[in-house]
Amino acid sequence: MVEPNILLDALLSEAGLSHAGLAARVNAAGRASGLALRYDRTAVTRWIGGQRPRGDVPDLIRRVLCREVRRPLALGDIGMPPRAAHGRATAPLPAFVDTATALWRSDERRRPAVRNAVPLTGTEAVIPVWEWENPPEDRDVSRGGRDHVGMADVAMLRAARSHFEGLYRSAGGVATRERITGFLTAEAAPMLRGAYSDAVGRRLHHAVAGLVGIAGICAYDADAYGLAQRYFHQALRLAKASGDRRLGACVVGMLVYQSLWLRDFRQAVAFAEAALRSAGPAITPALAADLYAMQAKAYGRLGDPAGVTRCARLAEAAESRILAAEEPAETGYVQPGLVDVQLAEAHLGLGALGPARAHAARAAALPAHPRGRVHRLAVLAHVELRRGRADEAAALAAAMVEEGRGMESLRLRDRFREVRRHLAACDGAESVRAVELLDDALRVPL
Repeated sequence: MVEPNILLDALLSEAGLSHAGLAARVNAAGRASGLALRYDRTAVTRWIGGQRPRGDVPDLIRRVLCREVRRPLALGDIGMPPRAAHGRATAPLPAFVDTATALWRSDERRRPAVRNAVPLTGTEAVIPVWEWENPPEDRDVSRGGRDHVGMADVAMLRAARSHFEGLYRSAGGVATRERITGFLTAEAAPMLRGAYSDAVGRRLHHAVAGLVGIAGICAYDADAYGLAQRYFHQALRLAKASGDRRLGACVVGMLVYQSLWLRDFRQAVAFAEAALRSAGPAITPALAADLYAMQAKAYGRLGDPAGVTRCARLAEAAESRILAAEEPAETGYVQPGLVDVQLAEAHLGLGALGPARAHAARAAALPAHPRGRVHRLAVLAHVELRRGRADEAAALAAAMVEEGRGMESLRLRDRFREVRRHLAACDGAESVRAVELLDDALRVPL
């Protein structure tokens, strides 16, 4: 699978070169070396899209860009490493930071090659999780940059993560993603390239990992699944640099959520197992409860009653041990009722409507943030529809619309569409009215 060359795109921006400008300079460098090259702006567009030019041209590009940005560059720095270096391996942390920040910049500038990236599958999807689990670890993450970074800067990044998480929960990922990518580019990127000790660096990478994870959630909420996956992989590498196994397990949990939505249920189970295994004694009850509940949901979709029963029992046992005051900020999303709504969907997958309704009703009766509230109502509406109770489902659909006002989330819109599809097949005035309300909500463009 060809990946866009975000490093080359970032260097062009740094140098202030247009595509045509780079092509002209490469042609001139070729003539000086006895090569007759006729590249134009479309060739540069293809290079940025991931195509690698033949022969010695990558080195010509490197030399041109060295002059333009006035610093030495290797082929890897321009996104065209030597052929022998193309095998996947954990990149040194400084090289990873360059690639990560280039992705943020490309996303902020709405580069189609980045925003329309397709999710990695197979080995490519699994390797980042494997690399997080296994050595080598980062022995020293200190860096000698121009601007000093201290704990006050780290505290600001942590506050920003809480702010953007709250914005996502109340307004949705579509509305939040532009703001968080802009913040990553303007604030987090310069800090990662700054000067800091190993101790501060660990905390800095922890804080940035939290922000990047929220950026991934927002991309997922806007249907940019491939981009979301890349953000999650970045957050996982940053979590490894922080030395916090629990944080890494939280990030893997984000990959589990996306795997469930993309219907890759076996991968969801495997990722959840990796998170539980690798976090070990560092795992908190809230995180364990969520991971086990997501496994139960996956087993429900796979038609495995024994898997559902086992994971549901483990999820509920972990949930009973949660002490909110002792949980870190990253697991704050595990609110009362979250496990119940996951288990409701697990039983729904098996067609066990009695347990599904009990869990869904309990989740809907508990307080939740606006986004979670809509999700819980949608799950209960699905259960009622499966039970043939259209009027109850219609009332829940009307409540969904009311709770969802002002939110910009494609995932919640998917929930609206699914409930609407089933209600449209039902008779009765309440169903007709609920369908009209859902249609009105879906007409508003995002």
